[in-house]
Amino acid sequence: MNHPPAPAAARPSAPRFEHHRKSIGIGEASPRLSWKTVAAPGWTQSAYEIEITRDRAAESTGRIESAEQLLVAWPVEPLASREQASVRVRLWNAAGEPTAWSASAVVEAGLLAPGDWSAEAIGADWAEPEDKDLRRPPLVRHEFNLDKPIAKARLYASAHGVYELELNGERVGVDALNPGWTVYDARLRYHTYDVTALVMEGANAIGGWLGDGWYRGRLGFSHHGPNHDCYGSDLSLIAQLEVEFEDGTTATVATDGAWKAGVGPIVKSGLYDGETYDARDEQDGWSSAGFDESRWTAAAVHPANHASLIAPEGPPVRCTDDIVPVELLRTPSGRTVLDFGQNFAGRVRIDVEGERGTTVTIRTAEVVEDGEIYTRTLRGAKSTDVYTLRGDGREVWEPRFTIHGFRYADVEGWPGNIETDVAAGRIVGRVYHSDMERTGWFDSSNPLVNRLHENVLWSMRSNFVDVPTDCPQRDERLGWTGDIQVFAPTASFLFDASGFLSSWLKDLAVEQKRAGTVPWYVPVIPGGPMWTPIRPGAVWGDVAVLCPWTLYERFGDDGVLAEQYESAKAWVDQVNSLAGPDHLWNEGFQLGDWLDPAAPPDDPADARTDKYLVATAYFAWSTARLADTAEVIGKADDARHYRELAGAVRDAFVKEYWLPEASRLTSDAQTAYALAIQFKLLDRQDALAAGERMAELVAEDHNRIATGFAGVNLVSDALSSTGQSDAAYDLLLERECPSWLYMVDQGATTIWERWDSRMPDGNVNPGRMTSFNHYALGSVADWMHRVVAGIEPTSPGYRTIRFAPRPGGDFTSASAAHETPYGRASIAWTLDGETLSVTVDVPTGTTAVVDVPGLKVYTVESGRHETTSVVR
Repeated sequence: MNHPPAPAAARPSAPRFEHHRKSIGIGEASPRLSWKTVAAPGWTQSAYEIEITRDRAAESTGRIESAEQLLVAWPVEPLASREQASVRVRLWNAAGEPTAWSASAVVEAGLLAPGDWSAEAIGADWAEPEDKDLRRPPLVRHEFNLDKPIAKARLYASAHGVYELELNGERVGVDALNPGWTVYDARLRYHTYDVTALVMEGANAIGGWLGDGWYRGRLGFSHHGPNHDCYGSDLSLIAQLEVEFEDGTTATVATDGAWKAGVGPIVKSGLYDGETYDARDEQDGWSSAGFDESRWTAAAVHPANHASLIAPEGPPVRCTDDIVPVELLRTPSGRTVLDFGQNFAGRVRIDVEGERGTTVTIRTAEVVEDGEIYTRTLRGAKSTDVYTLRGDGREVWEPRFTIHGFRYADVEGWPGNIETDVAAGRIVGRVYHSDMERTGWFDSSNPLVNRLHENVLWSMRSNFVDVPTDCPQRDERLGWTGDIQVFAPTASFLFDASGFLSSWLKDLAVEQKRAGTVPWYVPVIPGGPMWTPIRPGAVWGDVAVLCPWTLYERFGDDGVLAEQYESAKAWVDQVNSLAGPDHLWNEGFQLGDWLDPAAPPDDPADARTDKYLVATAYFAWSTARLADTAEVIGKADDARHYRELAGAVRDAFVKEYWLPEASRLTSDAQTAYALAIQFKLLDRQDALAAGERMAELVAEDHNRIATGFAGVNLVSDALSSTGQSDAAYDLLLERECPSWLYMVDQGATTIWERWDSRMPDGNVNPGRMTSFNHYALGSVADWMHRVVAGIEPTSPGYRTIRFAPRPGGDFTSASAAHETPYGRASIAWTLDGETLSVTVDVPTGTTAVVDVPGLKVYTVESGRHETTSVVR
């Protein structure tokens, strides 16, 4: 066991647990382990040893002959609730030489069983107004005494609503909008905080801010009527503080009827409408011991379903960036508007000084029209924050329980010189989204394409706010299943979205069982006559099959395939029953190629591609992917059954929609050909003919895009995979409407919902659905990573990589980097005349194929590799 370290000085990283960035309070009793290795080029792992120490006793696996380093099974007894373990790993290379031990990583289980909880749900015990938008959220507090030296303290917290906590006058953590949005009655998240440094021997106090959030705040489409109290009418905190003393004894302080509730400075708060805050109602010291709570009332106790409480799989929402205004505008009507230069999701923080009772009002919007902020596209969302000063010096304030999608902020009532204060950094935009690790980068010689890619990134940041939403600004902000289905590959390159999406998929499975089909959006809320009752729809429902497969492909996680298998299978089985013996899904409601640029503003489903062609194509593709899934997780009989069914659907598609004499589809449209090619519904010769026809259509449309949501993620690949790369580049680089670069030329800093959200005449599209921050049309970025730059996985988790740049258009260089589960992989190429120079970096633990035009394909091991070729 005591071998000297290998001379190559390979260094394994400290292990990671599941997909967690931080491993305190996790919900997995047997978390899988992963590690990365930094080593000399060509170094390979032949064996590993894992050592786990808990309660001062170490257990070792001994040497295990395996090259695996990704999501390795927990090798010892499961963790108990609250249990902590320290884990480290060492490796052996192909010559049998060991590395030194990695640094240790500490994992701590959360509360894994309902019986671990004693906390009740507590809130205010007072009457509330009938107008539910005017309900005033309370503060809650409790004092307690700790009479011994403290070893450690943990705070487990959740809410019916959203919350922030304070201990002894200090904020707990930096998370926002916890516990996020899930199907609360089945899956209510709690978060765990190490508060050892915040508690003290002697008198202590804990306090909680509460807001309506998703639990009981207004949700959904205002034009269908308000939806309040979707999950309950109470506004309650669930908190459990557990303290371990140095002598080994413990104490628990939990929310119960002994807590007190009082009126706080938040007058009203809503995710859509904004927050109104009166600083004159602040109560100094309210979360510290010794506060006079004589005017506070006993807290109301509400039922708490401990069985629904779950630990998070992905990171919480946090502020990840600050943005300062780039311009102060005076509008034609005399208003003051700040331009932050970037459309984003977040809030405005102000640092203000003025007389008591002065009120500052901030209204936000994505765009301006005729010199004024344009709010029609917000529909029923007021997107307005109001702050009333207490008047005792400089006051710094930011709303707590709202979030807006905006670039512009109309500021009214600012005391003093706003130009001077803006220049001094006293008004700042705060960017909020789920705090995922950034993992993907792209650059090129074309600045417009670089801006396009940056827009994709910002739309993802803006819409990954605990659920994958469609838009961050209007009265909707729902987890639309079709949008994330087409965007998941791009998302999984740009950020480590593994835990974020695996958690959301569990909510999808819950809602699917209840609705009898995959919903249009998850979580489900009332949606008016178009969306209620829920009907099965292609593209959207197929997320149940295709999103888990993307997570497997990009993160190497076959566990998500097993977890979601029954959901995926239920979807395909349902579509099969709807299609019937002819295997054509050609009846019923469908959205089809939603937002085809040819569709009129008031009918976004009126596309050039037959909606039933779309439905049957997706039926075939999801069935084939389900067969792949069954094979991976060891369900051989199911794999065989669904492989045969996929073949039958494919044959039915060709018979119904392919015209062999003309080598065309019955829908002679870009989306139709993209589906047929990329879903492998045509044999190779027919696919090549389809690609040729598709290129003709692109040329006939003057290189303008002609797809909606159903084809936008496929159209570029369909062209480049059939020898029509020039047409694919023509589409990418076109600047007339509709096109990707048209948005950029119009000043877009995010991806739009419609290709013409702002029309060529400068006016905003009159359609009811007109967002300027919608990631679905940005799914082309995945093709940019894989084809323009030339990096893609060829086995799950990038265990094997293909570097295959395909220069085109006017590009003279491109590069991409991705932090794979094994380490950083990257490619950079330059084209100087006919000389193509390529540099790739292959992380330890992987191999790669290099496929460069002008050279034979060859395989490389880990390390840096450079090559040149002549291209003509």
